[in-house]
This record gives sequence, structure tokens and C-alpha cells, in this order.
Amino acid sequence: MTATLPGTALERIAGPARAGAYGPDPAGQRIALAFTTAQAVRHDGRARGYRNEVLSLRLGAAVGSCAVEPGGLPADALTDCVGASVAELLDHPLTPVRVAALDAYLMHCRPHAPAHGARPVTVPAGGSLEKSRARARAVVGLLPVGAVRRVLVVGVVNSLLEQLRSRGLGYLACDLKGGTTEWGEPVHPDALARLDDCDAILASGMTLGNGTLDPLLAHARATGKPLVLFAQTGSAVLARLLGDGVSAVSAEPYPFFWLDGGPSLLHLYGGPPPSARPAGGVR
Repeated sequence: MTATLPGTALERIAGPARAGAYGPDPAGQRIALAFTTAQAVRHDGRARGYRNEVLSLRLGAAVGSCAVEPGGLPADALTDCVGASVAELLDHPLTPVRVAALDAYLMHCRPHAPAHGARPVTVPAGGSLEKSRARARAVVGLLPVGAVRRVLVVGVVNSLLEQLRSRGLGYLACDLKGGTTEWGEPVHPDALARLDDCDAILASGMTLGNGTLDPLLAHARATGKPLVLFAQTGSAVLARLLGDGVSAVSAEPYPFFWLDGGPSLLHLYGGPPPSARPAGGVR
């Protein structure tokens, strides 16, 4: 069994960042722009829709992001961020602000690129559902081929469930909101209670922003189960956790696939080699 590492995952990355381990002193790096992006979607042929809201901070050419519950961000959060240094925001009382600030800083210092271990892939242009399905193929392709029977999916995305079904993989759908999947299956609100019922974990980057990632990391380290993250929240932060309980990451920085009908980029870390992945993945 691997010993649990001290501190939260966020703090294990933020601590070295404060000390300048990834680049320039964050005390001298100031956020120029803070904004939120709100989305509501219901794809053709799907019975249910959903909403997203994302806090994003701009540092130079880089944008860092963290998803929040719709309407859950205080009105003065954006004002707090504008003109503040990254170092100040890494100590902000709101976790989403800390995540977005660290993400922006790492995107500025260690952008997603082959030199930093990323494999860029293109989600082809198309409608919202087409792009969602293309992204799902890339994300599910990061699971070990032939080594997985049942996947714990934390953060329900129906296109991901659809892709798992198409590959004959079982899954347990988990989301804090509960409910049912598109196929009428129960969505379990307590993912931790179902960890022993799976042999791989597929989790949203939102787990970093809402504080539920660390128990998943601890379980993956203790059991050796693959933990694959699909991340719009904290994409550059979570890429730094590869090997610290995380086996693969699909990193998707702003602008996200759902903002535009044109081609968009994912950056893949870890997972099986491309030659071992099932056909039909994103090109």
C-alpha cells in the first residue's frame, strides 16, 4: 500500500508554485481579467439537459478555470481577482478562486505541450453533441485496454456513459446531485461508498474544485486502480498529478469544446499508447 501523501492535492501543487518551482515568483504575476462563462444545454435526442458555470482568470496569454455550481459564486469574487497577484489568490478563501489562479499560473509557466508530456488531439468541428461524443471517445480511450470491467464515473456526462456502453464496459454513475442517467440508471450521490465496487475510476476535474478529489487519489494509490481525469477545471493543475494516483488526464483548457462549433483541442497525458487504443478515437 502506498502511503497517503501530506496535504491536499491542490496544496501539493500550490506549495511549490508559491516557492517559484514552476516559473516566476507568483507574487509578481497579476491577474488582468476575471470572467465567468455560463452554459445551458439539452442535446437533440437527449431527455435531459444541464447547466455549467465556470470561473476563469487570465494571466498574460494563459487562462485558468474552475467550474462552480451555477449561481454559487459570490458577486464580489471577480472583483477580488482582478489586479490581484497569483500569490494572493492562492490564499483566497474560495477554493474555486485558488484553483483558477493556480491553473492560470501553470498554464502560463507550463502550458500543455509535447515538451511537458502532452499529446494534443483535435476534436473535429461539428454540433454540440457531435463534439461531446468525439471528446468522450478520446477520454474513454485513456482507460487501460482489456483491464477494466466496471468504471466508477464521478461527474455524470452522458456521452461518456454512452461511450462506455458502446465498448461493453460496466459503470457506476456518481454525482453529488443524484438522479438518474439518460438510460434510467440510478446516479449515486456518494461516490466514495462505491469505490470498492469498481476496478477503474473516471472522474471530472470538478472534483478538484469541490474538494472531493483527494479520497479518490488515496484509493487509487492504495489499490493501484487506474484513475483517469477529464478536466476543464484545473486542467494544468491536474496534469501535475500524473503518477500521484492519477494514471491519465484529458486536459481541456479554455476555450472549451462547447463554446464553438469549430475544431478544438484536448491535451492527453498518460494512458495506453495510441496504437493500443480502440479505433474511432479523436484525430
